Amino acid sequence: MSRTLAAIVGGAAGAVALLGVVILVTWFFLCNNRSVSRTSETGSSDPSQGGGRPPGQGVELVIRETRVFKIEELCSATKNFSDKSLIGEGKFGEVYKGLLDDGMLVAIKRRPAPFSNDFIEEVRYLASIQHRNIVTLLGYCQANDQQILVYEYVPNGSVSVHLYGGAGEHVTKEKLEFKHRLSIALGAAKGLAHLHSLSPRLTHKDFKTANVLVDENFIAKVADAGVRNFLSRVDTAAGPSSQITADDIFLAPEVREFRRFSEKSDVYSFGVFLLELVSGKEAVGLISSDSNQNLVEWVQNHQEEGTMSSVVIDPQIGNSFTTEGMEEYIGLIIGCVEVSSERRPAMSYVVMELDRLLEKEMSLTTIMGEGTPVVTLGSQLFRAAK
Repeated sequence: MSRTLAAIVGGAAGAVALLGVVILVTWFFLCNNRSVSRTSETGSSDPSQGGGRPPGQGVELVIRETRVFKIEELCSATKNFSDKSLIGEGKFGEVYKGLLDDGMLVAIKRRPAPFSNDFIEEVRYLASIQHRNIVTLLGYCQANDQQILVYEYVPNGSVSVHLYGGAGEHVTKEKLEFKHRLSIALGAAKGLAHLHSLSPRLTHKDFKTANVLVDENFIAKVADAGVRNFLSRVDTAAGPSSQITADDIFLAPEVREFRRFSEKSDVYSFGVFLLELVSGKEAVGLISSDSNQNLVEWVQNHQEEGTMSSVVIDPQIGNSFTTEGMEEYIGLIIGCVEVSSERRPAMSYVVMELDRLLEKEMSLTTIMGEGTPVVTLGSQLFRAAK
C-alpha cells in the first residue's frame, strides 16, 4: 500500500515539475517575441529584427548611423569645388568627382539651401538602402547654406552616355550587344524593384536613362533614388506632347497631368528606358523627319511588334539577338508604357521577364562548335518587316 502511495505521489510530483518546465519555456518565448517586436518598432540594428516579418509587407530598413562629412574635407576632395572636378548637373544640383582623404572616390552633389532637419532625416533613410543595383548614398553635409550629398562613385557613367551621349558628352565606341543591354536592363529593374519592396515603399519619381549608371563591370546601378523628396519646389507639369523635353518623356501621363507618382509611374519610366536602351537614341526624338511622333508615341500607336522592330532597333546591335527574344522585349516595353497605370505590370514581373529573356538569349545566341549560332538570328526580323 505504501509503495503504491509513493508511486502516486512521485508521479504527481513529476507531472507538476514537467508542467512547471513547460510554463517557463512558454514564458521565455513570449518575452523574447515581445523584445523582438519592440526592436523592430524602434528601428534598432539588432540582427534579430525582421526574422518574423509577415510576407508581403516589404523589406524593412534598419536606420544606420550616416556619415556626416565636414565641408573642409569635401572642399579638399574637389579642390574647392573647382570646374575641373565638375562632372555634371542634375535636379539636385552640381555634381563633382572627389577624392577623400582615405583614398575613396566619391560623387558629390550640392545645392544652395538653408539648414533643414528634414533633409537629415531623409538622408538617413536613403543611406540605409543597400543593394547591388542602387548607387549607395554615403553621407551628407550641411554648411555655408548648402546641402551636400556624397555618393559612391560609379566609374563608367550613365547608360545614356554609352547610347547617345549628352550635353558636352561623347558616345562611347564600345558595342553593346542585345544580351549586354538585357543585362543592364535586368540590373536596373532589380534596383527599382528593391525600392518598391521597401516598407514603406519608395517611389523613385525620376527614373531615366541618365540615372542608370554602370560600373567597371557594366553592372547597372540606379542613381538618385528619392532625390525628388529633397527638392523644395515641385516641378511644373509638362506641356503638350510637342513640347515634351528629354526628361519629361519619362513621366507617365498621370504624372504629367496630375503629379500623381506611384510605383506604376516608375514602371512607365522604366519602359521608356527600355526603349532607349534598344533604340540607342533619345525617346523624345521624332521617329522620322516627316513624322510628329516621338519614339514612345510610335510604340503606343504601333503595337504590332513585327512591323515596328526594324524602326526601333539600334543598328549597332547587329544580328546578335533572336527574333522571338526581341519581339518579347518590345512586348514588355509596350506593357510598361501603357497609358492606363492599372494595365502596367509590377516591377517584380518586369524583373522576372527580363531574367527569363536574358537567360534564353544567352543560351540561344552563344556561338558553338565552329562559330555556328544555335538559331537563326535577328536578321530575319528585318526581312520580315514590311
